[in-house]
Amino acid sequence: MPLNIPNLLTWARILLIPLVVGVYYLPLTPAEQNFIATAAFLVAAITDWIDGWLARKLNQTSAFGAFLDPVADKLMVAAALVMLVELHRVDAMLAFIIIGREIAISALREWMAKIGAAKSVAVSLIGKLKTIAQMTAIPMLLWNAPIGPLNIHLFGTWALWIAALLTLWSMVYYLRMAWPEISARSR
Repeated sequence: MPLNIPNLLTWARILLIPLVVGVYYLPLTPAEQNFIATAAFLVAAITDWIDGWLARKLNQTSAFGAFLDPVADKLMVAAALVMLVELHRVDAMLAFIIIGREIAISALREWMAKIGAAKSVAVSLIGKLKTIAQMTAIPMLLWNAPIGPLNIHLFGTWALWIAALLTLWSMVYYLRMAWPEISARSR
């Protein structure tokens, strides 16, 4: 495992996961819990962008980093969604759709890489839009309090519904891209 700044940022993102979840079990006020969880999630989301940018800019891309980065993202999103379900801020079905898709597409990508067809399921624009919707919705739902006249919980809920729809759309897209390989190997 190359020890470089992008990989260290990815590890930092993974280390923030227990904070996002664990803060809700500490003897703090709900507002303090929400603030800490939201701040930790936002830092993680920002480091996700920074580590990829730095890896390319500093020419520090690695196979390990390419593996760890999406794992860190999926762990962070899944942990936050499970916590939001526990807090009754997110419907379990939305969390299931998003987490289930992440598992299914990760497995598909692993299999496609194993057969030498990874490029057919490379990250697409729809996948990036899905991530943006998730990274917008989750902090709003963690915050869960109005900001002035803005109902942040409502906006977060809408953004999560959009993320769930983009999740399904991107899953169909990736499956369609992989279908020629799937059908060729099932004969």
